[in-house]
Parts: sequence; C-alpha cells; structure tokens
Amino acid sequence: MRWRILPYLFIIYFVAFLDRSSITYASIGGMDKSLGLTATTYGFIAGIFFIGYFIFGIPGNMVLEKVGARKWIGLILILWGIVTLITAFVHSAFELGVLRFFLRVFEAALFPGMTLIITYWVRSADRAAAVALFMIAPPLANSFGAPLATWVITQVHMFLNLDGWRWLFIVVGVPAVLLGFFTFWYLADKPNKAKWLDEDEKAALMDELALDQKLTSEDKIVGAPMAEAVKNGRVWKMTFINVFYVVGLYGLTFWLPQMIKALSADFSTMTTGWLTAVPYLLGAIALVLNSRHSDATHERIWHTACGAFVGGIGFMGAALSHSPWVSMVFLCFAAIGIYAWSGPYWAITTMMDPRIAAIGLGIVNALGNLGGFVGPYVVGWLKDFTGSQVAAMFFLSGSLILAGLIVLTLRHSNDAVIKVENVEV
Repeated sequence: MRWRILPYLFIIYFVAFLDRSSITYASIGGMDKSLGLTATTYGFIAGIFFIGYFIFGIPGNMVLEKVGARKWIGLILILWGIVTLITAFVHSAFELGVLRFFLRVFEAALFPGMTLIITYWVRSADRAAAVALFMIAPPLANSFGAPLATWVITQVHMFLNLDGWRWLFIVVGVPAVLLGFFTFWYLADKPNKAKWLDEDEKAALMDELALDQKLTSEDKIVGAPMAEAVKNGRVWKMTFINVFYVVGLYGLTFWLPQMIKALSADFSTMTTGWLTAVPYLLGAIALVLNSRHSDATHERIWHTACGAFVGGIGFMGAALSHSPWVSMVFLCFAAIGIYAWSGPYWAITTMMDPRIAAIGLGIVNALGNLGGFVGPYVVGWLKDFTGSQVAAMFFLSGSLILAGLIVLTLRHSNDAVIKVENVEV
C-alpha cells in the first residue's frame, strides 16, 4: 500500500504544482511581452488563482463527499489539464486571467481529496507522515520544473509556429489529463475495492482500520456551534499568521524566477531556470529536516517562528545586496525559511480545541489563502511603481517577520498547548 498509493498521490500533487507555477516561467519566457502584461497585471493574474480557491473550496469539498475521492480527483485532473492546455492559446490578459481563475476552481478539492483517501487507507497514528509526503511536492516540483520549463521555452520555441511559453502550458497540461484517466483505473478509494490486494490482505487491512476508527470514535468530542469557532481568539490568531506567511510563500513562488533574472543582465532564461531550482531544492531539504527535528524535540513555536525569520532575513539581504551572487545566496535562505516553516506550523494549527477544529481549520485555510492573492499582486504593483524588485523584497520580508512574531505570542498564552483533563488512560 505504501508503495502504490502514497507515491501516486505525490505524483498527482507534483503535477498540480507544475501546472500552478508554469505561469511563472512563461512570464520570463515572453508571455508578458506577447500579451502586453505589466508587472501589476501579471501579479493580479497570478494571484486571482487563489480567489477561485476561496470561493469554490467548500463547494468542491461537498461534491467530493458525494462523488468519492477517486472519481473526483480523476475528473478534476482532466479538467485542470484541459484548462492548462487552453492557456497555451490565449491572446489577451483577460483570457489568461479567466483561465487561471478556473484552474484553481478545479484544483480546489485536490488536497482534501487526497487527505480523504489517506483516511481510507492509513491509521490515524501514521497519517502525519503520509500527508508529509505531499508537502514536499511543491518545492520539488519547482526545483525540477524550473530547468525543465526554461528548456521547453528556449528549445521548443516556434515549433509548429508556437512560442516556447505556449508550448510550456501544453507540456505540463498533457500529463494532468493523462493522469486523470489513469486515476480512474489505478486508485481505489478503500482497501476492499483494491484489485491488487488478495482477499486476506483486504480483510487484514480493513480490520485494522476498523479498530483504529473504533478507538478514535470512542474519544470523539462533540462539536461546538460555528459561532464559538468564529469568536475563538486562537482561530483568528492562526488565520493572521497564515495570511502573512502565505503572502511570503506565493510572493516567492510566482516571482522567484523574475527576481533571479533581474539580478544580472548576464543571466539567460536557461541559466535563470537552473538557478531557480537551487533555492527550492534547499527548501525541500529544510522542510524535512526541520519537521523531523521539531518532532524529535517536541518543540513547535521556535521551529515555526525561526523559519519565518530566516525567510524574512533572506528577502531583506537579497534586497540590500549589490552583488547578484550574494543576493542569490540570500534568496536561498528565503526559500529555506519559507519551506522549513510548513511542518511545525501545521502541527501547531491542529492543536486547537477539538470541538471547533473542523470549522476553525476551514477558516484558517480559506482566509489564509487570500494571502496568495495579496502577495503576487503587491509584488507586481511595487515593481511597476518603483521600477525595481527591492521594495517588493522588503514587503515580503516584513510579512514573514510579522508572521514569526505573532507565532512567538503563542508562547505566553494557553493557545500554545491544548490541555486535556479527565481522560481515562
């Protein structure tokens, strides 16, 4: 099961982030010039992606519950792959914006769908490690995708009379469509539907999962009214932390290649692609190491806050440096800090009152993702307004440092730990 289900879910998430970040490399490959995009317009179109998530995330989850994870994941893979393919033939900023909006509409239920499959296959005690496999997909997708994307842009340019940046959307869109059809056949929602398990294996796994569900349901806590979650201070504190962090995260995701290319006139598009891969690869390593150390020491606050501080210092150093290579080193620190944050932060976030956890996490995730619109848009606006990336880097730096400071306030309140009383062991 571990070798068949989990790696495939990783591949799906990997492809999702290739599709999501393809606009970043298309931007440095001639898309902006072809469509007449300013930095502000590009930032707005990159960010509008998250408005689709904010609006359709909950409805998508409702459909997911009725249709089933396997069918829904397969369908949305096909739909967002088609949207990406159509993006290759846009001729205006408006068309590009509409398609990016619908890309996120179709992706909105992806992560919930994959986590739902995990609950069908993995015991509760083992789910954190299983979900962690998805979290490493974004930096790895950007790390391997950066040189691939710039190679497509430069080497496939004008094949069949299409610009290289248009071919990029075709190249990353096709795998999503193929994976969608393959998912219908390959994935199984639950062990009892898996054709690749024999009857004894099915029975053993289903019995283990049933026992796990029985043990967890015995201690199930009755949910509180929605109003209690909305009035809960911890929920809003975690929401603001997530907003400021996501501003930095997607400011990096949608602008890093442009930031690197602007460091030196000697950096070609291909060189920019290879250089972009380095910060993301280091970020993936930092994510794993920091999460493991946080688990080993049972400490969350400083592991999270320091990630934000390192990311903020990285952007600040890149903005202040006059050497392209020193700036590049600082951008690596920015990526290291941003991705090191993920594991311990979500461990803190799940430490909220179980009675309001479902609604509370929904608020944190939905509103937090609005930072994904703010970050790319403000970076683009500042670039147009000032004529350089410096002010934008300071903005991203300040947002991450503010997130880290709010995390530190959790040390001095009951928000840091949820105390469980009267539990019979």
